Amino acid sequence: MPKRPTSPADLPKSVPIFPLSGALLLPFSHRPLNIFEPRYIEMVDAALRGDRLIGLIQPEDVSEESPKGRAPLQTVGCLGRLTHFEESGDGRYFIILEGVTRFRVMHELTVLTPYRQCVISADGYDADFSRNHGEDAVDRTRFVKMMRDYAEFANFESNWEEIESTGTADLVNFCCMVSPYGPAEKQVLLEAQTLEQRAETLIAMTEYEMARGGSDGAAPLN
Repeated sequence: MPKRPTSPADLPKSVPIFPLSGALLLPFSHRPLNIFEPRYIEMVDAALRGDRLIGLIQPEDVSEESPKGRAPLQTVGCLGRLTHFEESGDGRYFIILEGVTRFRVMHELTVLTPYRQCVISADGYDADFSRNHGEDAVDRTRFVKMMRDYAEFANFESNWEEIESTGTADLVNFCCMVSPYGPAEKQVLLEAQTLEQRAETLIAMTEYEMARGGSDGAAPLN
């Protein structure tokens, strides 16, 4: 099995691209996905034959979950490594992508495959290859307090023992990925320059939601 890339130098120049609105992937986090469209089944097949890397990125227009054609994409996405797959009897896939690094789209390739492919660059994202980078700058106490306040606000139970034993970077990134916010907010969380900025951004979003009373109904952060 191909090894997980450990630096920008390990990345291929181009990767298959999976445009998916509202789907956030962050380094060292895991995103489960159900694959049923023929173009993406072929994409998964190709990834399994190759380096197992797929770029997850949001389209600019979020009115469609995964638009066809060459619909404009966000500039920044996250590269995922296919770490688990299950194939159903009708040829569909259930896969798990493990986040490797954020990337910028340099340009899209003209290809014959039904799925899109882009030349990418991870320059400037070296820190994404270090699981715990930036943890010391995060106010963990404040972040966990936000989680407790939101749990009370949304009236749900959390496994606080497990939360306390989870590393700060993993905790922040997991909460961002499962947060109940829309595509625009998810893109802001993805593009936050540092782990501290990502944590503070999620705190601000959550405090704002609680302050306005969760007009659409609160959703759990776990």
